[in-house]
Amino acid sequence: MAADGLTMIFTGNGKGKTTAALGLAFRALGHGWPVAVIQFIKGSWHYGELESAKRFADLLDFHVMGRGFTWKSDNLAKDIKVARAAWDFAAATILAGRHRLVILDELTYLVHYDMVTEEEILALFRRKPAEMHVVITGRHAGPGLIEFADLVTEMTEVKHPYQQGVKAQQGIEF
Repeated sequence: MAADGLTMIFTGNGKGKTTAALGLAFRALGHGWPVAVIQFIKGSWHYGELESAKRFADLLDFHVMGRGFTWKSDNLAKDIKVARAAWDFAAATILAGRHRLVILDELTYLVHYDMVTEEEILALFRRKPAEMHVVITGRHAGPGLIEFADLVTEMTEVKHPYQQGVKAQQGIEF
């Protein structure tokens, strides 16, 4: 673990993992920190955070690198290729050291679906710049990542509007 930069994980089945990470991004931007957000799964939907990101173009690098939700994949081989390319991009971004905060949104799914190994991720984190904070989001955070992280928060679903037939709402879920 780095002396200054923290490794943080937001995991669990509840909603709010990406939202919590983006809250940290907003806080960091307020302090003038350069921030990178790399989204591994989200694909073609239009998310509100993409519009917000344009307002911080001088400090915020926002990269949507996925093809959509892999558990509904129409081409798993292509998803794996895209995921590996996104992981390589994330590794290069971290090692470049330009950002004070890097958010790896939905990275845990790449491990869960055997696209990237937990050891690859940990090896990279051991080499990250000491002052860099890294946030990982997604369900199924593995034991190695949890052990390595400085902060782990598990989001637990207690109640969700979807259970009452309410569809995802603009400005709330996307």
